[in-house]
Amino acid sequence: MFQKVVAMFQYFKQAVPFRLVPALITTAVLVILLLIPTPEGLKPDAWHLVAIFLTTIVAIILKVMPIGVMAMMAIAIVSLSQVTSTSSRGAIADALSSFSSPLIWLIVVAILISRGLKKTGLGNRIGLMFIALMGKRTVGIGYGLMLCELVLAPFTPSNTARGGGIVHPIMKSIANAFDSDPANNTQGKVGTYLALVNYHANPLTSVMFLTATAPNPLVVDFIAKATQQNLHLTWTTWALCMVLPGLVCMLAMPLVIYLLSPPELKATPDAVDYAHKEMARMGPLSGSEKVMLGTFALMLLLWANLPAMIFGPAYNLDPTVVAFVGLFILIITGTLDWDDVLSEKSAWDTLIWFGALVMLAEQLNKLGVIAWFSADMRDAIAASGMGWPSIAATLVLAFVFSHYLFASTTAHISAMMLAFLTVGVHLIPPPYAPPFLLMMAAGSAIMMTLTHYATGTSPIIFGSGYVTMGQWWRAGAVMCVLELMVFAVVGGVWWKVLGLW
Repeated sequence: MFQKVVAMFQYFKQAVPFRLVPALITTAVLVILLLIPTPEGLKPDAWHLVAIFLTTIVAIILKVMPIGVMAMMAIAIVSLSQVTSTSSRGAIADALSSFSSPLIWLIVVAILISRGLKKTGLGNRIGLMFIALMGKRTVGIGYGLMLCELVLAPFTPSNTARGGGIVHPIMKSIANAFDSDPANNTQGKVGTYLALVNYHANPLTSVMFLTATAPNPLVVDFIAKATQQNLHLTWTTWALCMVLPGLVCMLAMPLVIYLLSPPELKATPDAVDYAHKEMARMGPLSGSEKVMLGTFALMLLLWANLPAMIFGPAYNLDPTVVAFVGLFILIITGTLDWDDVLSEKSAWDTLIWFGALVMLAEQLNKLGVIAWFSADMRDAIAASGMGWPSIAATLVLAFVFSHYLFASTTAHISAMMLAFLTVGVHLIPPPYAPPFLLMMAAGSAIMMTLTHYATGTSPIIFGSGYVTMGQWWRAGAVMCVLELMVFAVVGGVWWKVLGLW
């Protein structure tokens, strides 16, 4: 009998299209969570959705099947269980609700546009230029990518457009120039390192400028509300407060990533000569490269809201609208064709898995899970009798690391930040409130480092295949802790020098 059971297990292990042991573990997690009594303050449907969400994350981490399949599983379970609605039609509408999100389509279109850089050869040319300038060592190329992100940040209100739509295609082109390609299993040469630098520059530039990511103005508004308008951050004040700790983090980040995920090619002494020869061989810009370059320039100007600055707010364009305009230009000029759009598998894979995670996060908020969590945290801190430094640290850390539950910084900030700020302002002595408030503002961008679904940029870079999930989460946790420490220490001293506390 035992031998038959073992033989059956071995058969299913080989026959089924998923990893059997991780699948059994994931199923056990779901069953255990469902058997736990519903916590006080939550409705049963809300707790069941928590169980579905956590099980989905476990399935993704254990790699039961490709992440897109796990996302479809979550959509199917939410629809069948009807935890979000009293009818099947309402449940499926909720499960598919996030696919109308402009953010998700911005990610998809950014990936499609980046294909044009590879097809036209412009990406390869830009990559060769970076190698020619800073290519003697891989870490130097990392700093070059970081500087590119920093220069663009003040003028690009969408961090997804900046990091995923502009810098990432350049990073991929540089990696391809070194024959570092996930398709050939050579991503470890330079691609993994450069992809992580590409990504981790994005949260850092987002924290340094008020206009570098969409949720920052919301953070400013919440801080003003929590302090009864006593602290209202302007563009200049925000930049002045964040620039020094931000620059310290940016100087350290490529080196830390170098230690965490060292590239196989560390020194590239012949790379500069190679780059010059290749650029000479390519000759002048081709017509398709010029169209690609002009399209990127137009998109950058529109993402920077230049028309609105000149003609007024009526001409303000959503970043996703700009992305669709750019893609349409590339298609009607023949730079990309419809087959290019259809064959970009990573874009459509990202649409499925990121859309499902955004949906789960939105429904958790809709069913009151986030409000319940925030209220319990607030009450526990108030009753703990902790001193104000411990209260400030607990609030910042709880807010930042709860981002593991979110697939959108805007959703996270909207759901939790004002409650945490209000608790802090009430429990921390007024002279010491400003550093806490500024740490919360910094944390609202630093938390993007944590996961491959943390913000719009992450699924674009993660989806390109250069970084495994384990590498991503490990680097994210390390960089998050390091950056919080830098902002707490360097930022705290800097804000004291500025006379803010």
